Amino acid sequence: MTKSHILVIDDELSMRELLEFMLKREGYDVSCAVNGYSAISMIEQTHFDLLLCDIRLGDITGLEVLKAAKKQDLNTVVIMISAYASAETAVEAMNEGAYDYVPKPFDNNELKQTIAKALKLKTVTREKRILDDELKKHIHFGRIVGNSLKMLHVYERIRKVAKTTTNILVTGESGTGKELIARAIHEQSNRRDEPFVSINCGSIPESLLESEFFGHKKGAFTGADNDKEGLFKTAHKGTVFLDEIGEISPAIQVKLLKAVQDKAFMPVGGNESISVDVRFLSATNRQLDREVIANRFREDLFYRLNVIEIRVPPLRERKDDLRILSQHFLDKYSREMGKRMTKISSYAIDLLRRYDFPGNVRELENLIERSVALSNTNILLPDNLSISIHKKTWVKEEKDRGIDLDAVAGGISLDAILDGIEKDYINKALELSNEKKKYAAKLLGISTRSLRYRLKKLEIEK
Repeated sequence: MTKSHILVIDDELSMRELLEFMLKREGYDVSCAVNGYSAISMIEQTHFDLLLCDIRLGDITGLEVLKAAKKQDLNTVVIMISAYASAETAVEAMNEGAYDYVPKPFDNNELKQTIAKALKLKTVTREKRILDDELKKHIHFGRIVGNSLKMLHVYERIRKVAKTTTNILVTGESGTGKELIARAIHEQSNRRDEPFVSINCGSIPESLLESEFFGHKKGAFTGADNDKEGLFKTAHKGTVFLDEIGEISPAIQVKLLKAVQDKAFMPVGGNESISVDVRFLSATNRQLDREVIANRFREDLFYRLNVIEIRVPPLRERKDDLRILSQHFLDKYSREMGKRMTKISSYAIDLLRRYDFPGNVRELENLIERSVALSNTNILLPDNLSISIHKKTWVKEEKDRGIDLDAVAGGISLDAILDGIEKDYINKALELSNEKKKYAAKLLGISTRSLRYRLKKLEIEK
């Protein structure tokens, strides 16, 4: 591993010797300059990863060295040190691109930590720049939108695994776009011209899942009037995507394990095994390792499917993508609805940034779609956001402050508080289910009749 090269610039011999000794013990390559002009000459001839520069140098100021270093290489990290600099000088140094300002006398350990953090940030920044160059700074990777550092790492991982035949497990919260990741892997693979068969394991009744996977023979069960080809056979030479894999029962897990191991299966009611050439991609919003520990998911199947894991970050961890995602959805739904909305105001983006989006990208898309539908302007303003995201943000901030139990001493309305909580949960369930009461009731664990009663009681107009 290449050592980082640090240039120490200080006109005091004792300080140069101290810093040189300390930094060499940390494993860095260290050079020293006795004044500003010699430092600039060295910078012009040699690449340094980091400069540790005093502000007072005797001939010229450290700020002039800083400017010269940034002119030579904008990516050079510079940390200023001084016993005499004013707050104004420190601010000026930061404005000129200094990473940090460290006053003398400094704590050796703190200075070493500052240097390590600065060099780590430089490495991350360089990686992001390389990935940006590879992707030609496009915000799209297949159908995926985003150029945050976390998403660029996801793209890099897709590129590495796509050409292999290895089984991949895509993990992440609901609404993060796990199926898009799976499709991108397929489209980058050598199987791109063959079928991509997606199976939502959570939406198919267990009694039908085996037949969906493997097919069945005529007469295998009541209603099996004809032979049926299973989805695994349909995917021959291509890719099978098992979405919500954590939802399948132990009985189906046993049969799926054999199919994944042997690349062969037997249709329901059949007596001959069928061999297929398929690659398995799976996705889950559950922590399958914990499901294994709890004996709800077979360990051997887990390791068969999870040869390589790709984690899709939630939207709250990639808020740098909020603007381009929002613009992408704005363009999409403006076209579909025949509107001329072309821009999202920075104030609207600021409001979106304050919200954590528990429903992730799916929730953002739903929000922008409805905002476009209800808006009469050409620019999306905070007031155009069709759901009460103002209220949601306020509610989140209130929750962050904690429940004020002391308010009980002054008297409260418990019914009003409970009604407010109930209303928030119902509105969230309706939002996630696109206002379909049957599915909202299922999310809340209540009957549709009970939901209708609560909507009326709480005066929720849906």
